[in-house]
Amino acid sequence: MPPFISSPSAPKTAVNLSKFPKQMQWASLLIITLICTAFCEWLALPAALLLGPMFAGIITESLGGVIRLPKVSMQISQAVIGCLIARSVNQDILNIFIAQWPVLICAVSSTLVASVALGWGIGKIGILPGTTAIWGLLPGAASVMVVMAEDYGADPRLVAFMQYLRVLLVTVTASLVARFWAHVPSSAIHSVIWFAPVHALALAVSIGVICFSLLAHLIPRFSGGVLLLSLILGGFIQLEGYVQLELPLWLLAVAFTLIGWNVGLRFTREVLIVAAKALPQTVFSILLLILFCMGLAIGLFHFLNADPLSAYLGTSPGGVDSAAIIAASTNVDIAFVMALQIMRFLMTLLIGPSLSRYVANLSSQSKPNS
Repeated sequence: MPPFISSPSAPKTAVNLSKFPKQMQWASLLIITLICTAFCEWLALPAALLLGPMFAGIITESLGGVIRLPKVSMQISQAVIGCLIARSVNQDILNIFIAQWPVLICAVSSTLVASVALGWGIGKIGILPGTTAIWGLLPGAASVMVVMAEDYGADPRLVAFMQYLRVLLVTVTASLVARFWAHVPSSAIHSVIWFAPVHALALAVSIGVICFSLLAHLIPRFSGGVLLLSLILGGFIQLEGYVQLELPLWLLAVAFTLIGWNVGLRFTREVLIVAAKALPQTVFSILLLILFCMGLAIGLFHFLNADPLSAYLGTSPGGVDSAAIIAASTNVDIAFVMALQIMRFLMTLLIGPSLSRYVANLSSQSKPNS
């Protein structure tokens, strides 16, 4: 839980989990998670292992739960996701970069500019302060954007709300797109083996990459460093052909659950109250961003002959981690998806803050009271 959000008072509902010991709250969260995940699996939604815990976290928080995961849980999860992304890094991705880099850069830049423009528009008409609106819609790792936004003068409460609402809406939309628009068959989604045989050396190297990546947390002001280091180190190992990284499904399930809980439990009652007045406009702007990315996906489908789901997941503004989770659950061109997502993630980290600060300054100069 971010330091700028204090523990909210328990909501007055028929069930108030704050009155129970934390062990019972954790047990309730686990039970709700199993129910929500089973329901998502019953709907045959991709990324059910992420969506179920996410919904469970929101429900638990709304029932007065006051439990929070330690920060290290998110760092471990990001390291695992970094390895998951790195596992897809191969010569095919480099070939895609080399052969299609103008189109990829155009698509990635368009998404980044569109998100900043939407944020600027919200700030311009006075719905939210310009800086806060821009940071709230900036695509990338949500936790990274929240931490960086506070350093640049944005209201971290509203940024957190907008970022995690964006993650929630984009993840749900991408899952529905995968299931119903691209007609991914249920067999492709659920043909998994929980305890498939793994190579001991490959698993040991993967765990080593995860553990080593956690050292990035020791570097001051290195936002997103754990995921980035895991991605770079794992990608180097993959490209050099030293070993093929392996992540058993049960390990991925744990990481997905921790990510879902971290996102869901951040939807505190206090944050919801602070952002209630801006909720319709925030949802509308996020939906516009999703529709914009769908338009980009249609363009990639026509100009590059990419399959619809790969094109959409590649341009989806939910972040590289959620796209990787859904891509891992479906039958898509994961090299194409990761090429787009990795490029946008790196571009967001490198130029996103400067671009957002520049546009926010323009907005504040033209509207001083924003």
